[in-house]
Amino acid sequence: MVRFSRPLNFALAVSTCAIPALAGQVQLSNLQLPPSALGVQATVKQMFVDSYNAYKTYAWGHDDLLPVSASFTDGRNGWGASIVDGMATMYIMGLDDFFNEAVNFTQFINFNESQVLETVSIFETSIRYVGGLLSAYELSGKQHQILVDKAKEVADKMAYAWQTFPGQTIPFGEIWFSDNTAVVDTSNIAEAGTLTLEWSRLSLYTGNDTYTQLTEGSVRTIANLVTPLPGLAPQGIDPSSNTFVGDYLTWGGGSDSYFEYLIKYPRVTNTDDNLFADTWHAAVGSSISAMARKSTVGNYTYIADWDGGELIHVGSHLECFHGGNWIFGGHLLNNQTIIDYGLELVDACWNTYASTTTGIGPEVFYFLANDQWNGNGVPSEEELTFYNEHGFWITTSDYILRPEVLESNFYAWRSTGDTKYLDRAASAVDSLKKFLPQPSGGYAGINDVDNPSAGFIDDQESFWFAEVLKYLYLTFDDPEHINLNDYVLNTEGQPFEAPAAKDVYGSGQPAVVLGQFVSKTGLPLPAISPNKYLPSPLPTPTSS
Repeated sequence: MVRFSRPLNFALAVSTCAIPALAGQVQLSNLQLPPSALGVQATVKQMFVDSYNAYKTYAWGHDDLLPVSASFTDGRNGWGASIVDGMATMYIMGLDDFFNEAVNFTQFINFNESQVLETVSIFETSIRYVGGLLSAYELSGKQHQILVDKAKEVADKMAYAWQTFPGQTIPFGEIWFSDNTAVVDTSNIAEAGTLTLEWSRLSLYTGNDTYTQLTEGSVRTIANLVTPLPGLAPQGIDPSSNTFVGDYLTWGGGSDSYFEYLIKYPRVTNTDDNLFADTWHAAVGSSISAMARKSTVGNYTYIADWDGGELIHVGSHLECFHGGNWIFGGHLLNNQTIIDYGLELVDACWNTYASTTTGIGPEVFYFLANDQWNGNGVPSEEELTFYNEHGFWITTSDYILRPEVLESNFYAWRSTGDTKYLDRAASAVDSLKKFLPQPSGGYAGINDVDNPSAGFIDDQESFWFAEVLKYLYLTFDDPEHINLNDYVLNTEGQPFEAPAAKDVYGSGQPAVVLGQFVSKTGLPLPAISPNKYLPSPLPTPTSS
């Protein structure tokens, strides 16, 4: 760790130099795919078909397939998460039979009660169910009103998460649908601040602005609080007092999609309020000035975590969305510095894939940089050997079908047209097909990306359909299909139509919030992904 002996006083190292593109234009014009792309795309589509057929055989109507044991789990309240979350991908891939079957299924979902005796996550339910339903509604020509009706049904129940205290602006993260009572507990900024895309879209199609007011209000509250570094809200938040919990700063889990939506929300709405884009601008500037570090091996760019003035040289698969997000936002701000940093982050995250035996990246990794190291996460001799070859070492070795590295690689391809990103995606397809398939037809996570014999993780989460396979398919698809100049994808990979781009997003200056930083200490934070219902990894041998 790196200890700062006094509060940082720095100038934002983010230039506003012009780039040869219109503001708001994320995707390069006239992208051309090589002939080989069609074959890889067909492979990805078949992976969807195979794994979805396995879901239909062993888990239909439930949330997720257990691909190793050929059974099911209901970690998302038993409403059929894989069906709803996968609908947009089905439509994009032209899998009309699957899509029509899924639309028919949705009319029978009873969102007024959980199908299992568990609380409902406001965050997960919004990004997977509300997002999945409304994205499918748009993509299919807005002809299936039942998709809007069902999104409204579940959102109306979740709205009670804002109604525990008078004047409450930040929702509690979990709620009991049985009696509409929220679980009074701390939350995190990702759970509280990753709702605006989905709920504002619901306002658009219902004519009820309450959904926008609720979710915008949460983000406005967080963005207007004083933070340890400009724009960088700490991970923990207490909805009962609108106070941060601790001072841990990260682009990883628990914070990630709050920052992601700060820049995506203004693009999908074209709001004239600069709060969102300017706060994102400040967060990126602080990250570059105070947390960006180069590894001593490989010269890879990472964004360290910040804990009370100490830097922790840690990265994660979840965090690797940031490269794509910075590319996206850099274009909206017409800021080449941010775009260039985003591309460097994409390279560093891809290196975690390229460096393992399976060609798949780990859940968590550490690195060394040219600054003081105080012993937190000091590598063992074996880890140091790995680091000296690859520029990072693995601390949590599993892979649970996460999309973020492939997501950012997709943004890099669509933004630059550099075919190295196609080569990387094709390599990932080969690795996923080689190491993850099960006799059931499903795809399982693995316990150790650097040791294929360490066994499988018996879960095929819905984001396998919503994100991993969608991002890979679109990477090799006609670039005019889901053009990033016309669509904004939510944190679950669900595309939403975007209006014609504005000339500029934000004021051009990072947001500044004056005052004294205040936070609570000693309070527990909610568990961060993965799925809290995920069974323990099974020590099964890999398939031959």
